[in-house]
Amino acid sequence: MIVDRLIDEIKKKANPTALGLDTCAEYLPDGLRDKITDFRSAARAVLEFNKNVLDATADLVPAVKLQAAYYEMYGGYGMDAFRDTMEYAKQNGLITIADVKRNDIASTAAAYSKAYLSRSDIGVAAYGFDFITVNPYLGSDGIEPFLEDCKERDRGLFVLVKTSNESSSELQNRALADGRTVYELVSDYVAEWGKDLVGHYGFSAVGAVVGATQKEELAALRKRHGKMFFLIPGYGAQGGSADALAAAFDDGAGAVVNNSRGIIRAHKKFPGLKYCDAARKAAILMKEDLARIF
Repeated sequence: MIVDRLIDEIKKKANPTALGLDTCAEYLPDGLRDKITDFRSAARAVLEFNKNVLDATADLVPAVKLQAAYYEMYGGYGMDAFRDTMEYAKQNGLITIADVKRNDIASTAAAYSKAYLSRSDIGVAAYGFDFITVNPYLGSDGIEPFLEDCKERDRGLFVLVKTSNESSSELQNRALADGRTVYELVSDYVAEWGKDLVGHYGFSAVGAVVGATQKEELAALRKRHGKMFFLIPGYGAQGGSADALAAAFDDGAGAVVNNSRGIIRAHKKFPGLKYCDAARKAAILMKEDLARIF
């Protein structure tokens, strides 16, 4: 099962890091950014950057997360780079996560699922990521099509539960009549949705997105759901730290921590290094930081 493969890769590399390739022209080093004149050249530069960073870090990290918005803004060329980056990551043995936060009414959700997890209605896979992120706020009928494809194709979901942005509490921390918060209610749904996709290690392929900046909520959710797998964004540039993540892990398992800007913009922090070498250095430093609590 895909969640077992993710855990196996984390254990093999002793590193619960997801490399976040939220790559855009603004983040590229001068030598690549100078080549850009249009969408096509932007996508080519992004793909070249991504491949070189993957070459420099694939032996260190178990997973890669691609935020679709950074590729969508370059139109069809950008989405070609999105797909080609995913395929290159898979060739390097990495678990792939598409951060697309999709959801809609059931028929449209099914089309989204076919696009990112399964096969289109002409029998061809557009992308075929191992995991995608989904938004639960349309309810169960907007999640069920994704679940069906996860069961059929051995794929996984990360459902937005408690996000890392500052205003997340405006909705997610609201108290309900039964005493639960909104994020606790959603986490309970996630546990129910994932009960038929539990792997060898006891974790389901239907997990939760929980921000690294939400230390108390991370601890509360781990206590509430001991075997729920977490995708944790917000480490580094958004203010999340390793110390805040200690409660997220269950005996060295149960979570993967995303770092995007801290790795792909490391050439800004280490100006004496080539961008791929700087990315590798940042990935090593993150692995060492997480080793204190992993």
